[in-house]
Amino acid sequence: MNVMVTKAGVGMSHHRNPVMAGREAVEMALKSGGIEKPDFVFMFATVGYNQQALLKSVRDASGEAPLSGCSGEGTMIRGEVDESNFSLVIMAISSDQLRFKNGMGSGLKTNSGGVGKNVAETIGPEAHSDALALFLFADGLTFNFDRFLSGLEETLNLERFLPLVGGAAGDNWQLKQTYQYCNDKVFSDGVSWALLSGDARIAWAVNHGCVPTGAEHRITRSKENTIYEIDGRPALEVLKEYLTDDEIVDWGKAVIHLTLGFETPGHMEGYDDYMIRFIPTKDDKDGSFTIPTEVVEGARIWMTRRDYEKVTRGIDHLAARINDQLGENPAKLVFQFDCCGRGKVFLREHQKTALQERLQQQIPGAPWVGFYTLGEIGPVGKFNCFHNYTAVIAAVY
Repeated sequence: MNVMVTKAGVGMSHHRNPVMAGREAVEMALKSGGIEKPDFVFMFATVGYNQQALLKSVRDASGEAPLSGCSGEGTMIRGEVDESNFSLVIMAISSDQLRFKNGMGSGLKTNSGGVGKNVAETIGPEAHSDALALFLFADGLTFNFDRFLSGLEETLNLERFLPLVGGAAGDNWQLKQTYQYCNDKVFSDGVSWALLSGDARIAWAVNHGCVPTGAEHRITRSKENTIYEIDGRPALEVLKEYLTDDEIVDWGKAVIHLTLGFETPGHMEGYDDYMIRFIPTKDDKDGSFTIPTEVVEGARIWMTRRDYEKVTRGIDHLAARINDQLGENPAKLVFQFDCCGRGKVFLREHQKTALQERLQQQIPGAPWVGFYTLGEIGPVGKFNCFHNYTAVIAAVY
């Protein structure tokens, strides 16, 4: 009788030379997983590196195994979180239980729906068999998740639920250019994806830590994912009433602290009262700003800010939800897609480390990899959703 085996290892490097960093992280991952040659590689890195040189080094060291990933605001493994400009993490996987089919799409800014349709056409045959999840790593500055999802799901037309998990790429709070990785390619304004299939299951959990501040508002003019007016006034004008003088001058500082809370749809009962949205771009000329999902005129919104106590309670909620799904089965791999707004811009180093340890101790053992995102992708129940200022945990078992 053949015993099915999945091996996985994780490596991290802070070396500033991209060639050395790639080699070091891959060698560490292969050694920790007891792997000679990986079947698949996940890669997340910060943007201080020459991205193409870094990717080439990782590909060379891993025997050119298929690869998916993106740039992040920071990286994380079990026992360590790093938000410096020079941080690389690798998860190498060798398995006769799991299969990965990966690819890429570009042109999110002009046609997120078309990209979603193209992904569906590529994965279609395999998505109907034993697919477990679709990992997505998208440009955090140009992604319209709702349009992508519509293109994907309408084209796939699956009879069963296919969870989407992943995160939006970042660039160390510069909000200028993010990077996606697929095999040998580094690109922007796109999505790198990996379809996971095989003889296994996947557990997931989502939780945010934001609370409303101030009165309820209504969106009175919008188009697609751009908000032009709130309560009949220019949207930016209303937003600025919730900002300090420093935040008004420094948009990066403003979006670190202030987010939008949309009323959670009724079919997502039990999630939270609010779905949180990040505001990556604005237009001072027309007083508008853009979020990563579609907006409906008349929608009720609240301005929200993060709350440390709620974040802390959410850590325990995440672990409990994952462990409930795992039961007696140990996890083989764990992925963490955590909002950059829950990192160093919000928490002191000792707080961040303590929360990470608290989460990882409750889901012991399995190789763990992740990154700080500009937006998180994870299901709520049987509905695929985009989140901000949220943590998404996915465990393969």
